[in-house]
Amino acid sequence: MAHQKRSLLVLPLIVFLSSVLGGIYGSAVQAAASAPESTPVSEISLDRDVDSFAKAYALVQQNFANPVDPNKALYRGAIPGMLRTLDPHSNFFDPKDYQVFKEDQNGHYSGVGMQVGPRGSKTVIIAPFPGSPAYKAGLRPGDTIVSVNDKSTEGLNTTEVADLLKGPRNTAVKISVRREGAPDYITFNVIREDISRKTVQDAFWVKPGIAYIHILSFGDYTFRELEQNLRRLGENRIDGLVLDLRDNPGGLLDQAVDVCDHFLQKGQTIVSQRGRASAEKVYRASRGNQGRDYPIVVLVNRYSASAAEIVSGALQDHDRAWILGETTFGKGLVQTLYPLSDHTGLALTTAHFYTPSGRLIQRDYSHSSFYDYYFDKDRNARNPNDVKMTDGGRTVYGGGGITPDERYAVPKMDGLEAELYRNGLFAFTRAYFAQHPATLPKGWLPDNDVIEQLHDFELKNGVKFSEAEFTADHDWIRRHLAKEMYIWAFNVDESDRVYAMTDPEVQKALDAMPEATTLMEHARKAIVQRMRQ
Repeated sequence: MAHQKRSLLVLPLIVFLSSVLGGIYGSAVQAAASAPESTPVSEISLDRDVDSFAKAYALVQQNFANPVDPNKALYRGAIPGMLRTLDPHSNFFDPKDYQVFKEDQNGHYSGVGMQVGPRGSKTVIIAPFPGSPAYKAGLRPGDTIVSVNDKSTEGLNTTEVADLLKGPRNTAVKISVRREGAPDYITFNVIREDISRKTVQDAFWVKPGIAYIHILSFGDYTFRELEQNLRRLGENRIDGLVLDLRDNPGGLLDQAVDVCDHFLQKGQTIVSQRGRASAEKVYRASRGNQGRDYPIVVLVNRYSASAAEIVSGALQDHDRAWILGETTFGKGLVQTLYPLSDHTGLALTTAHFYTPSGRLIQRDYSHSSFYDYYFDKDRNARNPNDVKMTDGGRTVYGGGGITPDERYAVPKMDGLEAELYRNGLFAFTRAYFAQHPATLPKGWLPDNDVIEQLHDFELKNGVKFSEAEFTADHDWIRRHLAKEMYIWAFNVDESDRVYAMTDPEVQKALDAMPEATTLMEHARKAIVQRMRQ
């Protein structure tokens, strides 16, 4: 059977953690596809292994006390169980997860176009996407979904409600909601459309001459979206760029390579990969930056992974960008995607990737559980034996992610901030716009009167805090309340923009732009000196 293969570099989302801890069924597929005919010993060994499994499975089918569901036994048991013996990132997808995975990668699905989330036992609308059928129909943030096509959402979780909202293009879906301040349920008839989810948020000028671009993940069209944003701004007008890769879980290798290609010089190495069954492959900049040498500051955190680490690692090794933030996740493994029968798929780890200087940034997972691997807070396990040099002669290490050139740790939320973040700001905004028009002037930020209303609202609803705590959190409250209220008054894109404009870490990146310039100039001189030797 022919298999379409695609290289992936992605940190699975926590919601898929139970299905991402696998990877062996596909190794047999790849071995069968790549092994030469002159390897009878391997074929005999494989036949023996398959025969042993078949006998064990037959015994279970025939003798277990209760009837055995083959799908559950294979898709949720045997295959994931075998995969867990390999590494944390090889992954078997059952038909439902495989469909979700493909939608995440290509950024398209058919539905109404809105983000929903849990609030207590209910599913509420967090944000309709700008221009989506949901947005045009009049659905708004804070609406509680009561039923979908007359099916009650009572007892359904958010994923189940989201599945009801999806459906073929040009089909109708009836959505009934409860809205704050409305006397009765409101019903909307929405026609589903193909929904495109951007992986690159709309770029903007964070200050004159300095552009800000946030890449959320690396999907099928990430590089195209990046170029479109740079073209819209006018790249020849850029004097500096803040490239935000925070919380970026990774994605497609080719898209990460293309993004690097845009910023590096033609011929420079971007990344290399090699595995047991594949020859080393080196990716180099084929087009190059064509003289676009403006300074770049890259923002990363502990959730920047895989393809995001390829980009930050390549730009760091070539001294093309100043890396600011936290040490990244540390995933240096490449998965190849193998579509299988019955609409299932396998993402199998087939290689390691190495940054241009030759470092492997994969964190060790051999002495800890997969849970600890994903959630352990010690992200500074660099390998002292994997020491390399950047183009400009700076020391960098492998073994534990990309270590930033300048550390920036986001302050941990205190008790009040955590309570407001979970639901307090959302609940206040919902109540506020039930009494006020859902409009705000551009550039608006909450004034003291609005913040005082929030103060009284939270006390009335049982949130406990002292006046000193509320005063100390004033700046945090102002920023995050603006983010929440912009979703309601404008859309999620404008919300993200105002949040970035007021983000202390983005401001730190602006301050670091001279360091990025100096770094780039020193690397250029070092390369010239080496060429003369």
